[in-house]
Amino acid sequence: MPLGFRGEGITYTARFCGVETPFYFNIKETIKTYIVHGDFDFVVSPLMFSGHSPSKDRDPEVHNLDRRLYPYAETDINVAWAQWAKAGIVVAKICPWLDLDSEDENVRTDSEAILKQQIEWASYLSLKACLLPTPKGNSCANYARCVNQILKGPKNNMQLLLRIPIGMSDNDYSPRSNASVDSWQTWNSFRVLCDHHNLLTIALDINMNIRSCYQESPASRELTKTLVRGACRCCNIRYRCSKRHPLRPYLDQVSNVYKQRNPLSERECREPFRNFSSALSYEGQATDSLKYTEYERAICKALLDRVPNEKASFIVTVLVVVGAGRGSLVFASLKAAEITGRKLKVYAVEKNPQTVIALDEVIKANNWVDIVFIVTSDVRYWNAPERADILVSDLLGSFGDNELSPESLDGAQRFLEKDGISIPSSYTSFLQPLTASKSYQIAKARKYILHSESACVVKLYNVARLAPSQQVFTFTHPKWFDKESNERYKKLQFEIPKDTGSAMVHGFAGYFNMTLYKDVCLATEPSTKKPDLFSWFPMFFPLRMPIRVDRGSILEVHFWRCVDSRKVGFLFLFLHFMLLIWIALCNLKQVWYEWCVTSPSSSPIHNCNGRSCWMDL
Repeated sequence: MPLGFRGEGITYTARFCGVETPFYFNIKETIKTYIVHGDFDFVVSPLMFSGHSPSKDRDPEVHNLDRRLYPYAETDINVAWAQWAKAGIVVAKICPWLDLDSEDENVRTDSEAILKQQIEWASYLSLKACLLPTPKGNSCANYARCVNQILKGPKNNMQLLLRIPIGMSDNDYSPRSNASVDSWQTWNSFRVLCDHHNLLTIALDINMNIRSCYQESPASRELTKTLVRGACRCCNIRYRCSKRHPLRPYLDQVSNVYKQRNPLSERECREPFRNFSSALSYEGQATDSLKYTEYERAICKALLDRVPNEKASFIVTVLVVVGAGRGSLVFASLKAAEITGRKLKVYAVEKNPQTVIALDEVIKANNWVDIVFIVTSDVRYWNAPERADILVSDLLGSFGDNELSPESLDGAQRFLEKDGISIPSSYTSFLQPLTASKSYQIAKARKYILHSESACVVKLYNVARLAPSQQVFTFTHPKWFDKESNERYKKLQFEIPKDTGSAMVHGFAGYFNMTLYKDVCLATEPSTKKPDLFSWFPMFFPLRMPIRVDRGSILEVHFWRCVDSRKVGFLFLFLHFMLLIWIALCNLKQVWYEWCVTSPSSSPIHNCNGRSCWMDL
């Protein structure tokens, strides 16, 4: 059954839970017991029978080990290939006693050969995943080398799950030394050696309270599959009737953990808006009732402050909506005027010609034609017929200023009264370091530097927030000092808590807090965000190479907001009849971010000169 299931048809929020089984000759009976009747999604089962361990059964005088590990004969006869491959219901368990970093050369070479043989057999069966044994001890270089060869082989498309134990000790794969082995350290070393391959995944081996494990272990924050260990170890009962399965309590524990996590996003990553929004985007924004309720509250307060009660019957407040869209802010403004009993004249400025059509229909349908006037123009170049008392806008992106709100509102304040009110009045961006291996793997798989240093909008999940977020840039409106630049620079120092363990920083989440008017605020920063607000997802600023941080260490980050006017020349050369066509120089003004890490180690400066992502003014 899918775990964390949230409703009929909402399958993208599902997680899956499997059970480890001992070796059975009859795999069909195993599937029936644990999947059909037991409500598990897959079984983790040995596919080959081996009655010996080379480290225990070797004859010192015999130098050649018989490497034949016989698959059980009933596989080909009784189980259809489609049943093996369908939905990944069987995960192959590789022999746990393999020791590819053994100091004994014979054991090491034998283990290498057996690993490859079992992977080939699983590939022949068209399985989707194999469970690899836990590395033996602190060194895993040769083990990782062999796995890396398999991952980068020309025919491999299987997911390899590296088994990492959490809060347990097991004789089957205990470390060779008595030294304690940090679970996250083991996993991180292995994946770094394998170059963060996207087919290599952690499989947490849990034999403790699952909730406390998830909260306490750094490795569990990168969890992709959780294996409920050992059907026969947990209970010596095989399910043969309609009663509750004896392993169901473990399944319920995992399900409860996932139900408390944020739901998945249907879209992993997208760039912030550079051009006009689509109808679907406007439709989604319009359903965010919390957002427009707060705007309505802010406008009510502004109207009450602007017009005293004794003058409410004859003073008309001029309000300009910058970026009117399909009329949500216009509606909020008129509703606020109705609540406060103030008279209002609204200019709805919108530069998207397609949206203006829908906006005009809304105004006519609500009989607002005498009080709402549509302006099809970029607000920076509009010559207003009169000055505005209140300027209302919804131009913020996921990082606050990343969709050119400062530049747009600077241009709009030309027609704002000297004592006029801007809603919002200020906003501040925030950064937070993240462990986000999946986002890193997606960017890395594309190989181009463009993707590895392009900021994008994401729904964060399967991430570890390594330290509290910190303020980056603040913008205030109206801004009456023309010489004040919108360029910014900030140095941040994040202290990694001592109780979190070591971690890898894959990038930074970007949020914002926005003051609409006085005490009316909206925020995406986690400590102040209201759960019902969904108009903005966080921004993600990736690092081209992850940075390792240890507990108690300081992560120093530098962040720039750059604004530049540059002349770009275009030359088109046509050889036909030796004709040269020159296109004149044109001025382009662009805004972009640059960022880097300088401690505990240094990274390159990302997105230099806006080479990968930028915003055109």
